[in-house]
Amino acid sequence: MTVDALKRAVGFAAVDRYVTAGTCVGLGTGSTAIWAVERLGERLASGEAFVAVPTSEITARRCRELGIPLAELGDCDIDVAIDGADEVAADWSLTKGAGGAIFREKAVALAARRFVVVVTPEKLVERLGAFTTPVEVVPFSLRVVSQAIERAFPGATVRRRGADAAPYVTDNGNALLDCAFGLIDDPAGLDQALRAIHGVVATGLFPSGLTKAVLVGAPDGVRSL
Repeated sequence: MTVDALKRAVGFAAVDRYVTAGTCVGLGTGSTAIWAVERLGERLASGEAFVAVPTSEITARRCRELGIPLAELGDCDIDVAIDGADEVAADWSLTKGAGGAIFREKAVALAARRFVVVVTPEKLVERLGAFTTPVEVVPFSLRVVSQAIERAFPGATVRRRGADAAPYVTDNGNALLDCAFGLIDDPAGLDQALRAIHGVVATGLFPSGLTKAVLVGAPDGVRSL
Protein backbone atom coordinates (compact mmCIF):
# COMPACT_ATOMS: atom_id res chain seq x y z
CA MET A 1 0.00 0.00 0.00
CA THR A 2 1.12 3.54 -0.68
CA VAL A 3 1.50 6.06 2.13
CA ASP A 4 -1.56 7.90 0.81
CA ALA A 5 -3.56 4.67 0.99
CA LEU A 6 -2.48 4.16 4.61
CA LYS A 7 -3.48 7.73 5.48
CA ARG A 8 -6.86 7.21 3.85
CA ALA A 9 -7.43 3.97 5.75
CA VAL A 10 -6.62 5.43 9.16
CA GLY A 11 -8.56 8.64 8.55
CA PHE A 12 -11.64 6.67 7.51
CA ALA A 13 -11.23 4.29 10.46
CA ALA A 14 -11.15 7.14 12.97
CA VAL A 15 -14.46 8.50 11.73
CA ASP A 16 -16.11 5.09 11.62
CA ARG A 17 -14.91 4.10 15.10
CA TYR A 18 -15.40 7.33 17.01
CA VAL A 19 -17.95 9.54 15.25
CA THR A 20 -21.67 8.96 15.71
CA ALA A 21 -24.44 10.72 13.81
CA GLY A 22 -25.71 13.99 15.23
CA THR A 23 -22.47 14.97 16.96
CA CYS A 24 -20.06 17.89 16.72
CA VAL A 25 -16.67 16.85 15.34
CA GLY A 26 -13.35 18.69 15.48
CA LEU A 27 -11.49 18.26 12.20
CA GLY A 28 -7.74 18.62 11.98
CA THR A 29 -5.38 19.84 9.31
CA GLY A 30 -2.92 17.94 7.15
CA SER A 31 -2.52 15.08 4.72
CA THR A 32 -3.82 12.40 7.11
CA ALA A 33 -6.54 14.38 8.89
CA ILE A 34 -8.05 15.41 5.56
CA TRP A 35 -9.17 11.82 5.03
CA ALA A 36 -11.37 12.08 8.12
CA VAL A 37 -13.00 15.05 6.40
CA GLU A 38 -13.56 12.99 3.26
CA ARG A 39 -15.13 10.13 5.21
CA LEU A 40 -17.37 12.50 7.14
CA GLY A 41 -18.51 13.90 3.80
CA GLU A 42 -19.38 10.41 2.58
CA ARG A 43 -21.43 9.68 5.67
CA LEU A 44 -23.17 13.02 5.38
CA ALA A 45 -24.09 12.18 1.79
CA SER A 46 -25.58 8.88 2.98
CA GLY A 47 -28.03 10.73 5.23
CA GLU A 48 -26.25 11.16 8.57
CA ALA A 49 -26.07 14.60 10.17
CA PHE A 50 -22.97 16.22 11.66
CA VAL A 51 -21.55 19.62 12.44
CA ALA A 52 -17.82 20.26 12.30
CA VAL A 53 -15.34 22.67 13.88
CA PRO A 54 -12.38 22.98 11.46
CA THR A 55 -8.86 23.82 12.63
CA SER A 56 -7.81 25.72 9.50
CA GLU A 57 -9.15 27.57 6.51
CA ILE A 58 -7.97 24.71 4.28
CA THR A 59 -10.05 22.20 6.25
CA ALA A 60 -13.01 24.59 6.35
CA ARG A 61 -12.87 25.02 2.58
CA ARG A 62 -13.00 21.28 1.98
CA CYS A 63 -15.88 20.92 4.44
CA ARG A 64 -17.86 23.53 2.52
CA GLU A 65 -17.17 21.73 -0.75
CA LEU A 66 -18.56 18.53 0.78
CA GLY A 67 -21.55 20.28 2.33
CA ILE A 68 -20.49 19.64 5.93
CA PRO A 69 -22.11 22.25 8.23
CA LEU A 70 -19.54 24.29 10.16
CA ALA A 71 -19.55 25.73 13.66
CA GLU A 72 -17.24 28.10 15.50
CA LEU A 73 -15.31 26.90 18.52
CA GLY A 74 -17.67 27.24 21.48
CA ASP A 75 -20.86 26.94 19.43
CA CYS A 76 -21.23 23.23 20.26
CA ASP A 77 -19.73 20.63 22.56
CA ILE A 78 -17.09 18.79 20.53
CA ASP A 79 -17.62 15.07 21.04
CA VAL A 80 -14.43 14.00 19.28
CA ALA A 81 -11.58 15.77 17.49
CA ILE A 82 -9.52 13.91 14.89
CA ASP A 83 -6.10 15.13 13.80
CA GLY A 84 -2.72 13.93 12.59
CA ALA A 85 0.73 14.41 14.11
CA ASP A 86 4.32 14.79 12.99
CA GLU A 87 5.61 12.68 15.89
CA VAL A 88 3.92 10.50 18.51
CA ALA A 89 6.14 9.53 21.44
CA ALA A 90 5.78 6.45 23.59
CA ASP A 91 3.93 8.47 26.25
CA TRP A 92 1.58 9.91 23.58
CA SER A 93 3.08 13.37 23.71
CA LEU A 94 3.02 14.86 20.22
CA THR A 95 4.77 17.22 17.87
CA LYS A 96 2.31 18.88 15.51
CA GLY A 97 2.28 21.83 13.20
CA ALA A 98 3.69 20.94 9.79
CA GLY A 99 0.38 22.23 8.44
CA GLY A 100 0.80 25.52 10.30
CA ALA A 101 -2.41 25.36 12.34
CA ILE A 102 -1.07 24.68 15.84
CA PHE A 103 -3.05 27.30 17.77
CA ARG A 104 -6.42 26.21 16.38
CA GLU A 105 -5.51 22.52 16.50
CA LYS A 106 -4.62 22.74 20.17
CA ALA A 107 -7.70 24.82 20.99
CA VAL A 108 -9.98 22.23 19.39
CA ALA A 109 -8.14 19.30 20.99
CA LEU A 110 -8.46 20.90 24.43
CA ALA A 111 -12.17 21.55 23.91
CA ALA A 112 -13.00 18.02 22.73
CA ARG A 113 -14.25 15.27 25.00
CA ARG A 114 -11.96 12.88 23.10
CA PHE A 115 -8.90 13.72 21.01
CA VAL A 116 -8.01 11.02 18.49
CA VAL A 117 -4.68 11.08 16.64
CA VAL A 118 -4.27 9.38 13.25
CA VAL A 119 -0.81 8.58 11.90
CA THR A 120 1.22 6.20 9.76
CA PRO A 121 3.98 4.06 11.34
CA GLU A 122 6.93 6.35 10.58
CA LYS A 123 5.44 8.97 12.91
CA LEU A 124 5.93 6.75 15.97
CA VAL A 125 9.05 7.60 18.00
CA GLU A 126 10.42 6.85 21.45
CA ARG A 127 11.01 10.55 22.22
CA LEU A 128 10.06 13.74 20.45
CA GLY A 129 12.67 15.94 18.81
CA ALA A 130 13.71 14.50 15.46
CA PHE A 131 11.12 16.81 13.91
CA THR A 132 11.35 20.56 14.48
CA THR A 133 8.98 22.13 17.00
CA PRO A 134 6.78 24.85 15.46
CA VAL A 135 6.22 27.96 17.56
CA GLU A 136 3.54 30.48 16.56
CA VAL A 137 4.63 34.05 17.25
CA VAL A 138 3.07 37.52 17.01
CA PRO A 139 4.95 39.13 14.07
CA PHE A 140 5.87 42.28 16.04
CA SER A 141 7.78 40.13 18.55
CA LEU A 142 9.36 37.72 16.06
CA ARG A 143 12.97 38.83 16.42
CA VAL A 144 12.97 39.14 20.20
CA VAL A 145 11.23 35.77 20.58
CA SER A 146 13.85 34.14 18.33
CA GLN A 147 16.61 35.66 20.43
CA ALA A 148 14.93 34.64 23.68
CA ILE A 149 14.62 31.02 22.55
CA GLU A 150 18.27 30.90 21.50
CA ARG A 151 19.35 32.35 24.87
CA ALA A 152 17.13 30.02 26.89
CA PHE A 153 18.10 26.90 24.94
CA PRO A 154 21.77 27.05 23.90
CA GLY A 155 22.36 24.95 20.81
CA ALA A 156 18.79 25.28 19.56
CA THR A 157 18.36 26.19 15.91
CA VAL A 158 15.58 28.70 15.23
CA ARG A 159 14.39 29.55 11.73
CA ARG A 160 11.36 31.42 10.45
CA ARG A 161 9.18 29.25 8.23
CA GLY A 162 9.01 30.31 4.61
CA ALA A 163 11.40 32.10 2.27
CA ASP A 164 12.48 35.66 3.01
CA ALA A 165 10.39 36.89 0.11
CA ALA A 166 7.32 34.91 1.20
CA PRO A 167 7.35 34.20 4.95
CA TYR A 168 4.69 31.79 6.19
CA VAL A 169 1.64 33.42 7.78
CA THR A 170 -0.84 31.42 9.87
CA ASP A 171 -4.61 31.70 9.61
CA ASN A 172 -4.37 33.93 12.70
CA GLY A 173 -1.99 36.32 10.92
CA ASN A 174 1.04 35.19 12.91
CA ALA A 175 4.51 33.94 12.01
CA LEU A 176 5.92 30.46 12.60
CA LEU A 177 9.33 29.58 13.94
CA ASP A 178 10.65 26.06 13.38
CA CYS A 179 12.88 25.21 16.35
CA ALA A 180 15.28 22.26 16.57
CA PHE A 181 15.99 21.32 20.19
CA GLY A 182 17.29 17.80 19.71
CA LEU A 183 15.62 14.97 21.60
CA ILE A 184 13.12 16.35 24.10
CA ASP A 185 13.07 14.82 27.58
CA ASP A 186 10.22 16.92 28.98
CA PRO A 187 7.74 18.05 26.30
CA ALA A 188 5.34 19.58 28.83
CA GLY A 189 8.14 21.56 30.47
CA LEU A 190 9.47 22.79 27.13
CA ASP A 191 5.97 23.80 26.04
CA GLN A 192 5.48 25.74 29.26
CA ALA A 193 8.88 27.46 28.98
CA LEU A 194 8.27 28.52 25.40
CA ARG A 195 4.78 29.84 26.11
CA ALA A 196 6.19 31.92 28.97
CA ILE A 197 8.12 34.02 26.41
CA HIS A 198 6.11 37.16 25.64
CA GLY A 199 4.99 37.04 22.02
CA VAL A 200 4.61 33.27 21.78
CA VAL A 201 1.04 32.34 20.90
CA ALA A 202 1.29 28.53 20.88
CA THR A 203 3.71 25.67 20.35
CA GLY A 204 3.42 22.44 18.41
CA LEU A 205 4.12 20.38 21.54
CA PHE A 206 1.05 18.52 22.79
CA PRO A 207 1.86 17.05 26.23
CA SER A 208 0.85 13.51 27.10
CA GLY A 209 -2.61 13.22 28.65
CA LEU A 210 -4.35 15.26 25.99
CA THR A 211 -4.53 12.41 23.48
CA LYS A 212 -7.18 9.78 24.25
CA ALA A 213 -6.57 7.40 21.32
CA VAL A 214 -3.92 6.83 18.66
CA LEU A 215 -4.75 4.97 15.44
CA VAL A 216 -1.95 3.80 13.17
CA GLY A 217 -2.53 3.01 9.51
CA ALA A 218 -0.16 0.15 8.68
CA PRO A 219 0.12 -2.19 5.68
CA ASP A 220 -1.53 -4.98 7.71
CA GLY A 221 -4.44 -2.79 8.78
CA VAL A 222 -5.39 -0.01 11.18
CA ARG A 223 -4.44 -0.67 14.79
CA SER A 224 -4.95 1.15 18.08
CA LEU A 225 -2.01 1.83 20.38
